[in-house]
Amino acid sequence: MVARPQRIEVLDLNDRRLADYQNLKDATLASRRGRFIVEGRGTLEVLLERSEFRPDSILLSERTERSMAERLDELAPECPIYVANQTLLDSIVGFPIHRGCLAACQRPDATDALEMASRLVTEKRAPRLVILEGIRNLDNVGGIFRNSMALGGHGVILCAESCDPLYRKAIRTSMGGTLCLPFARATHWPEILGELRELGYKILAMDPGKGGIELSQLCADSDFRGERPVAILLGTEGGGLSQIALGCSDRLCRIEMEAGVDSLNVSVALGIALHALRPVSKSL
Repeated sequence: MVARPQRIEVLDLNDRRLADYQNLKDATLASRRGRFIVEGRGTLEVLLERSEFRPDSILLSERTERSMAERLDELAPECPIYVANQTLLDSIVGFPIHRGCLAACQRPDATDALEMASRLVTEKRAPRLVILEGIRNLDNVGGIFRNSMALGGHGVILCAESCDPLYRKAIRTSMGGTLCLPFARATHWPEILGELRELGYKILAMDPGKGGIELSQLCADSDFRGERPVAILLGTEGGGLSQIALGCSDRLCRIEMEAGVDSLNVSVALGIALHALRPVSKSL
């Protein structure tokens, strides 16, 4: 007989087993507990089907539990499934949660950024690494991971000032991309950029200023469109990249836009760049 996960009906708002899910408005509570929270059915399905992370427990509304019953039977038996009515579920998390679907996962140990970048060089034909400097908006970080997942980004390095990819809003906005793509914090900035160059990466800084080459022209450069590893460096939409980061880059690149428009959303700019710089497919 195949063991199935235990379904547990929740009747008490203060059930201690649900500590990971209580007061989710506190942005740091889950991380202080060594957990991160996945919210929404779509991201939960990505977690179960495509991610190396595993849920420690799942909390569902009665309606969502019924609609996902067959999929939930495939979970490991040691992962409890807590089920609550919608009113009680809202009270547990501290706000109306219309998606009715949450999972708690163990936070991973920190990944060494240089080690991750080195591994990509050996595993991928022409790795595309994304580097974030000072990106503090969760929607932007989520969008960056979503576009990376869709358009050939293989990993993300974040400076210490960029926000947490495993915060639930970033996970949701990324459509689960932060659960699938490897990422790491750069503990020494901007020295990591020089170390990436030593690994063979060409550092491409996305900068809308006049000093950069247009993306369409850059695509003709074999250093960036060919087999060489490329790291795409992105900064905030307001101040942009720091002068130090720009000085550590091999090339500055801008995206051609209509007159009167000075910049694009940072995740949109990355999507355009990744698509343009996808390695040319080898003929069979």
